[in-house]
Amino acid sequence: MGTHQNTIVSSFTETRRLRLPSHVAHALHGACLHGYRHHPRQALLEKTQQTLQIRTHPRRRGTRQLDFPVVLVQIPMFNEKEVYKISIGAACGLSWPADRLVIQVLDDSTDPAIKLLVEQECQRWGSKGINITYQIRENRTGYKAGALKEGLKRSYVKNCEYVAIIDADFRPDPDFLRRSIPFLVHNPDIALVQARWRFVNADECLLTRMQEMSLDYHFTVEQEVGSATHAFFGFNGTAGIWRIAAINEAGGWKDRTTVEDMDLAVRASLRGWKFVYLGDLQVKSELPSTFKAFRFQQHRWSCGPANLFRKMVWEIIQNKKVRFWKKVYVIYSFFFVRKIIAHMVTFSFYCVVLPLTILVPEVKVPIWGAVYIPSVITILNSVGTPRSIHLLFYWILFENVMSLHRTKATLIGLLEAGRANEWVVTEKLGDAVKKAAEAVKNKTNAKAPRRFRIKFTDRLNTLELGFAAFLFLCGCYDFVHGKNNYFVYLFLQTITFFITGIGYVGTII
Repeated sequence: MGTHQNTIVSSFTETRRLRLPSHVAHALHGACLHGYRHHPRQALLEKTQQTLQIRTHPRRRGTRQLDFPVVLVQIPMFNEKEVYKISIGAACGLSWPADRLVIQVLDDSTDPAIKLLVEQECQRWGSKGINITYQIRENRTGYKAGALKEGLKRSYVKNCEYVAIIDADFRPDPDFLRRSIPFLVHNPDIALVQARWRFVNADECLLTRMQEMSLDYHFTVEQEVGSATHAFFGFNGTAGIWRIAAINEAGGWKDRTTVEDMDLAVRASLRGWKFVYLGDLQVKSELPSTFKAFRFQQHRWSCGPANLFRKMVWEIIQNKKVRFWKKVYVIYSFFFVRKIIAHMVTFSFYCVVLPLTILVPEVKVPIWGAVYIPSVITILNSVGTPRSIHLLFYWILFENVMSLHRTKATLIGLLEAGRANEWVVTEKLGDAVKKAAEAVKNKTNAKAPRRFRIKFTDRLNTLELGFAAFLFLCGCYDFVHGKNNYFVYLFLQTITFFITGIGYVGTII
């Protein structure tokens, strides 16, 4: 082993010694979460001993590499011109011995120019001694799931124990593997270690701020609680490390829905595998900053789970390997409440029922049900992003608008209608907007990024405009004849629907 690699191994060993209390804490946390509830003292002792099995005695020659399992890193991408260098560079910069790391760039791009750029980037890193392969397919069968599945078929993958999945706009820190792999090494019943997302463009526009609030709540509350209470939580599709044996046992990647990540997580959980979420392990990523890209993403994220619920509910019920209450949690809490009913209740109550009650005076909605309880619930949603609490009211209005699209997508998924399996890759702009702004500021035309101006008519969203008109009429009626002053909310919601209806949300390109 060369001097450079010896240095890396030595650094890894010393790092683990220096951070022993942190690793012990993490291992004890994993013990409490996954299967050691009945004998806590024995569990703590066993897990502590397991974690303390770091070599403190002189090593024998030739045993240094045993500390480092072979890890596969998969980077799926599709026409990612603006961000492909980000993920490839981050993966190649991971602090892990070169001969214990295999990087796959799974390129499904249809643009020959972009494919050439990605291939050249892979060759550039390969010339530096990085074990990186550029892999393409004849067609996009199965989309992302198909690409990941094809990547695992390579002969060299049989030597890999774990696979890290990194989307094209994600950029893990160099210590990403060092901080996550030990959980899998010391806990053979753990299949997945999920990291938290952090967003590099959260301040780009109001749309990205709204997304940050929703996703921070998801990670801070939903994922954290799911892990801490020993319950099921889903794989987020990226910034996670899987045990390859668990993927194979669960049946591998399947492309029957547009949420292949959730599909695999549910199947692995039904076979008794456990997951760990690390809130302090954060991976930088990019939020979609155009409203069109955000709508497509939300359609997939809402339609896919509903469609998966339709296809898996009987499989979950008939499963014999997990406890009854875990099946109840997955079916009722994870799928039915959070992925289906939540969208429908929000939309039907605030955008349909409440406005209609204004037109029918005999029907009264108590103010505690319309204002007080929803306000408390909404405030709780801001715990993940305290810096944006002043945007909470607008976030409510915007979420009500998006509940329209999520409800529509959920129904499409449940009924398996025409767009149930539609996969549109979320467009990421990378530094294109920033470079364009700098070019304008500097008044230079030297290779300034091209800006695509969308016609005003292409930005119009008739569904939102229709609801804006409906809510406006209800607000006017309440202003003249109402007694509860709901017109204040209705007019504000009308404005929000109108703004989204004319497409002036997010970054305008």
